[in-house]
Order: sequence, then C-alpha cells, then structure tokens
Amino acid sequence: MDEYRPDPDELLAAIQKVENRQRRGKLKIFFGMAAGVGKTYTMLDNARQRQAEGVDVVVGYIETHKRPETDALLSDLEIIPRQKLEYRSTILEEMDTDAIIARRPQLVIVDELAHTNVSGARHVKRYQDVIELLEYGFNVYTTVNVQHFESRADTVRQITGITVHETVPDSILDLADEIELIDISPDNLRKRLAEGKVYTPDHADTAANNFFRMGNLTALREMALRLTAEHVDHQLHNYMQVKSIAGPWKSGERLMVAVGPTPFSEQLIRWTRRVAYNLEAPWIAVYVETTRRLSAEAKSRLAENLAFARDLGGEVVVSAGDEIDSVLVQLARQRNVTQVVVGKPTSTRWQRLIRGGSLVDKLIKASGDIDIFVVTGDKSEKKTPRLRFTAPVANSSWRQYVIALLLVAIITGIDIAALKWMSYEAVGLTELFAVLLIAVYLGRGPALLAAAVSAITWNFLFITPQFTFEISRLQDVILFSMYFVIAILTGNMTARIRTQERQARYNADRTLALYTLTHETATAVNMDDVLRTGVYQIGRVFAAEVAILLAKEGKLERQAHPSSTLVTEEKDYSVASWVFDNGKAAGRFTNTLPSASAHYLPLLTPNRTVGVIGIRTRGNERLSFDQEALLETFSNQIALVIERELLDEAAEQSAMLQESERLYTTLLNSISHELRTPIATIMGASSSLLDPQTRANEQVRTELTHDIHDAADRLNRLVENLLDMSRLDSGRLKLKLDWCDVSDVIGVSVKRVENCLIQRPITIQIAPNLPLVQMDFVLMEQVVVNLLDNICNYTPVGTKVDVSAEMNANWLVLTVSDTGPGLPSVDVERVFEKFYRVPGTATGGTGLGLSICRGLVEAHGGTLTASNKDTGGASFVIRLPANSVPPPVKEASL
Repeated sequence: MDEYRPDPDELLAAIQKVENRQRRGKLKIFFGMAAGVGKTYTMLDNARQRQAEGVDVVVGYIETHKRPETDALLSDLEIIPRQKLEYRSTILEEMDTDAIIARRPQLVIVDELAHTNVSGARHVKRYQDVIELLEYGFNVYTTVNVQHFESRADTVRQITGITVHETVPDSILDLADEIELIDISPDNLRKRLAEGKVYTPDHADTAANNFFRMGNLTALREMALRLTAEHVDHQLHNYMQVKSIAGPWKSGERLMVAVGPTPFSEQLIRWTRRVAYNLEAPWIAVYVETTRRLSAEAKSRLAENLAFARDLGGEVVVSAGDEIDSVLVQLARQRNVTQVVVGKPTSTRWQRLIRGGSLVDKLIKASGDIDIFVVTGDKSEKKTPRLRFTAPVANSSWRQYVIALLLVAIITGIDIAALKWMSYEAVGLTELFAVLLIAVYLGRGPALLAAAVSAITWNFLFITPQFTFEISRLQDVILFSMYFVIAILTGNMTARIRTQERQARYNADRTLALYTLTHETATAVNMDDVLRTGVYQIGRVFAAEVAILLAKEGKLERQAHPSSTLVTEEKDYSVASWVFDNGKAAGRFTNTLPSASAHYLPLLTPNRTVGVIGIRTRGNERLSFDQEALLETFSNQIALVIERELLDEAAEQSAMLQESERLYTTLLNSISHELRTPIATIMGASSSLLDPQTRANEQVRTELTHDIHDAADRLNRLVENLLDMSRLDSGRLKLKLDWCDVSDVIGVSVKRVENCLIQRPITIQIAPNLPLVQMDFVLMEQVVVNLLDNICNYTPVGTKVDVSAEMNANWLVLTVSDTGPGLPSVDVERVFEKFYRVPGTATGGTGLGLSICRGLVEAHGGTLTASNKDTGGASFVIRLPANSVPPPVKEASL
C-alpha cells in the first residue's frame, strides 16, 4: 500500500489550496480560441439563469460590440456605472471596482479579462481588479481567449505573426474554480466573421486574411483544447490528493530557469512556466549577479523580468559569482532541481573559443544527473547578440582611458630619463607596475589598453634595436611576449579582484545596514524609537524619503508618524489604505495605482498587517531588484518589531486589567465590610430611637444620637478617602494652596478624632515661631486625621500619642508617633501600598488610609515615611517645603 500513498507535503498543499478557495469568491472563466466564438453571449446567458435562481447579479463591465442578440441579454441585469477617467484630453470608461465593492453583490460579470486599464485606474490590468473582487468574497464570471495567456503568447506570435500585448499570467488558471470552453469549428467562426457577427464588415476581410486564417484558427483551437484539458487534469489530481485516492502520482520534478537583463528572458520564463504547469512542478527563476556592472536600462529590464517570473508563480532567487555555470549548478543541487532551462547561446565561435566554451557547454559538463534544456529565441533576438545573457556592459568612461594613456606616457617619460641608470628589463617592470595601478583604480578596460600601449612603447623605445618594432634576440622575443601576456592577465585579474572587493564591500554594507536596523530596533524602548529608527535607517540606506503609517483599531491612521520624512497627501493615503486592506505592495513602479508619487509596502506579520511604509528615492528612480529585496527585508523586520511593541503594550494593558480587577475585588470586599458596620450602627440606633420606650429616656436617646453621629462620621471619612484616592490615581487632584499655620492643622485634626483619643493620652509639641507653610488646609487635615485614626484602630488602649512640629533647614517636619507595638520590619514600607494590611491586625479599614496620606503629601512636594522607634512604637514623619514669608496679620474670627 505504501507505493500508492500520496506525498504528505503535496497532500497538505492541496488541502491548503482548497481552504484558500473556500475563503475567496468563485471564479468561472468562459474560454475560447478567438474572438467571436460566443464567450460573452454564453456568460450573460449563464448569469441570467443564476439571477432566475435568486442570485444577486450585477454587470461590472461588458462589451457587446453592438451585437443585437448579446444586447438583448443585458435587459434584465443591473449594470454598475463605469468609472470615467481622463486620458490625453479624452474621457475613457473603466470598470468601477469601488462601486462594485460598495454594492456587495453575489455575482459580478466582468468581460475581457486581459484588458489593460487606462492610466489613472487603480490597477494596470483588469485581471487584478478581478482578483481583488475575489478576495472580497464576490463570485466572478469572466471571458478570455487562449492567446492572452502569458505562457502561450510566444507560440501565438510564431503561429500568427501577431504580437499579443494584452496578456494575463497563467496563475489565473490556478484561481479558476471552473473553466467552460466555448468551442466552434474554424469554418463556423469564419462564417460568423463573414456575416459581420464578429467585426464590422470593413474589418472582417482584413481579419479573415490575417489572424482568422484557417491554419491559425486550427492551431489556436488545439491550444485552447489542450489548455482546458491540462486544467481539468490538475483539478482531478488535486481531488485525488485531497480524497487520498491512489493514483499514478507524478515524480518530484523541479525546474530552474536562468534569467538575465535581456528580452529573451521573457520567453525563457514563459517556456519554463508552461512546462512546469504540465509537470505540476515548482520552478525557480535565478539571476546570477556578476562583477560586471549593468546599465540603468539593463537594471530596469532585469527587474521587469524577475517581477514577471514572480507574477507567473515562480520563486525568484538572486546569487552572486563570476562563474555563472558553477553558481547555477550549485544552486540546482542545493534546491534539488531536476531540470535547468537556459537560452541558446548567440555568441560566435571565436567568442566561445576565447571564453573556453559557451554557458550551455559548461553547464552540460558540470551538470551531472541534472537535465539541461536549451531554448531558442526568435530571429529578432538573434540579431542583437549584444543583449545576450552574459553580455558585458561598459563601465569605464572615456576620461578613464585618457588618464590611463597619460599615466603610461608619464611612466615612459620617467623611464627614458632614467634609462642610463637601469636596463630595459627594469623598465618593463615599471611599465607593468603602472598597468597594475591602472587596473586597481581605473578598471579592466583602461588596464587592457595600458597593457597593449605599454608593451608597444617598451618594444619601440627600450628593447634593442631601439626605435624599431624589430626584436633581434630570442630572449627579448620571449621577454616581450611574456610581458604582454603577464600585463594583460595581471591587469585583468587585478581589475576583477578590485571589482569583487567592491561587490564584497557592497554586500557587507547591506549586511551591516540590516544588522544596524535589527540592533537599533531591538534596543528601542518604545514605539516612537522603533519608528524613528526605521525611518532613519531606510532613508539612509536607500537615499529616500520615508513615511510610516500605523494601524489603530483595525484602520490605518491618516497621519504618518511624526518622524516620517515623506509627506503623504490625500491621494497617497488612499494608496496606503489600499495596501493596508489588501496586504500587497502598490504605488509607483507597480501595477496597482502606478500614478502614486511613492511606493508603498505593507508591514506584514504572521497574524496581521500592522501598518504601511511608503518610500520615494530622492532621484525618483526605481530601486534595483536587490534593493527591493533588501527593502522588503527591512519592512519585515520593522513589522515584527512593531508587533513586538504592540504585544508588549497589550501585555501591559492585560496586566493592568488584572491588577485593576484585583484592586476592584479588594476594594469591594473592604468597602462592603467598612460600610456594613456603621450602617448597622445607624440602623440599630435609629430603630431604637423609634421605640416608644426609648423616647422617654433622654440619656439613652443622647447616646443613640452620638452613635449615629460617630457612624456617620466614619462613613464620611471612608467616602473622603475613596474620593481622594480616585483623584490621586486620575491625576485630577487640584490643591487649593494657602499660607497656613501648622498648629491650626494639628488642632483641628485632633478635635475631629477626640472621641477615639479619650483612652490614649496625646502630647502636642510645637516649636515656637514656626513660619506659615503653603498647603491645602483641608487635605493636610485629612492626612493628620488618617494618621491619628490609624493609631486608634491598631494600638491598644492606653497607648501614648505624640504630635510634634519643628523646622529642619527649609523643611517643616511634622511627626505623629505612638508607644504601641510598632510595625513589622518587613512591612515598614509596604504599609503605604493600596489595600495592604499588616498580617495579624484586627479586621476593619480599607487599607487606603496611609496610601492616601503619602499621595496627598507628595502632591504638596513633600514626603511621608514610617519607622519604628528605638523605645517602641511607630513613627510617621511628614516633611513639607517651607518658604519664609512675612508674618501675616491674623484677623479675629467672628
């Protein structure tokens, strides 16, 4: 049974593909070999049937080409108004994707999938609009012809001689849940063409003699049938995998195509995608970065080719090395590639001889058990060998060549002046030294020129017979030949080493930049530091303006972070918002909203999109592919750090919530106990007062009234403590400062708690001539009352209480102490925590009194500390700042 067991990885991939299909809308493609086969008519007929079944159907975009029978099918269907865009002073209409999303239908009809949108639309291609609709969960019906698929475009051009410009990537087939082939015979299609049912009569004859020739239609029909059959075979294969049905499972093939900055690379990519699709195999597009520099045009074409490979579903890999064949074989072995695809060499026989063979020859020798596929290009490509895969690009200016010649002339002049002191052999060494210097500082081209010129001047001016090109002695012939060869080889090798050193330095700079970003963001203490570091590092590495927009409550904030250097306007925000909602890059140099002023990337994490980053180079140029890869790495790193900060904030909020719930429970328990006792006293005393027997006893009534007063006073202090703590925690406590006499504060406080101090003798010592102190009289009275009340509650009867006030430098020191049992040494500082109660103490109290006292004192700019006295008992010391003021004139109290 093991030989029929499906591969677990393939099974998992198939299941994930099914799950992804279930999350998005369903795509049905009405597919044909050419225009006029009836795709649009069949699609509308199907849509009317779905509408009759109760499905909400709208027409997003349709082109009937004024065919009466097709127009008739639109009569009962809702048509979404098109978006009007101005292009070159002309108003053009495109599908309004936003209007469709706002309408939220169940099924959308979109004609001409391969259509290219006018400049100014959100996406460059209509198929991108369709993908967005699918991701929103809408089902889509659409139409397309076989010649519009990227992998078939080259074959169509070879068959018909017509280049198809409007194409869609083959990955659209992977999104399709159903493909319905609309097939008619070539004879019937040509008949419809002649009847004017495809094009107007003035265009029908031209079409019949060109694209609609019988041979072309037959070949296109075969391609359409084959492509449909391949898709059905893939669906069957996936179904068998998901259902664990035994079958002839294909062996694991993996393809790799070598890509470069040439137009021919597009054909290689299409060919590889087509073969990989047939084999149901993954494929890789590889670019080998050599020490040869690329022009701006070549860099742009390379970026387009690699993006094209990615769009077709390939994995893009960039490696470095001058020996392209060795790098390709090494990558192929590392990635378990079974087939390597390369282009047919366009170099001449002499060029291959000088280079030791073509790339294909070298690959075949080194490939071992890896298959090599050589794909030929069009004739038009063969006429431009300068764009071949390994074509060098000149990187030395004419000034460098002139400098090289001048340096050779200077060295030669010095040698002529010094010839009487040294032999011509030594002159050769000085000339060789000059060639090496030129190779190091000016490059390979000037070094080769210097080697040739210096060899000629050495022969002509220094080797006997002088001033002739004749060499009379054999040893001089050998010496000259070796000089020429050594000069060229050493100059070339030195220049190559220099270039490699520059490349290594560039790679080291990239690595250092990534390390710096990682280190700086890892050590950032808050979100602002993270974003400030990210903006600075990206701006420095890419010489660009940068903006970062974060998400808040599931939506993108309209304002960029203050550290951003890129100014985002309303149009830019709409682009960034689309990037955030869809999790894909958009903006400048992309196929989505390309008219934007900057390039925007999502800050993606495994769980969500945490924001958007926008970048615009100061030269307003497109980044190279390796720079784009580095930027993507930067954005991923920043996204992870942002998520880390968000998780830290969430953890802090969770801890605060837990602490709040704990404090709430503690407070509720404390308050419920504290409220119960005075309320019970009030209820009991008031009930007794209502008793007829009590009304006649004046003494009992007086005692009950005092009990009610004491209980009410206790409730009042509890409420005051709660209000004070609430104001302290919220920061809304406002002091009503006034110049106060501390003796008045002490006197009023003692008066308020005189009932509980009856059984505890109190001594008050106030130093003479104490200055007035600026304080909130009511709040400071509350502090002293709480301290005295604390002594009454937690010390035995008979405990002595001492209250003193004195000056110490510029501080007023107010001490409240007792001779009771004191505080446990481990709890001296903890008594100021909220709701904390010393273990073993009597029940009662909320545990807020001392905490409130410290908060009120600190609000005055002072301190409150606790300690145990050596003679026994606890001591609480209040220190308040005291400013000297003229003694005020006290008015008599009325």
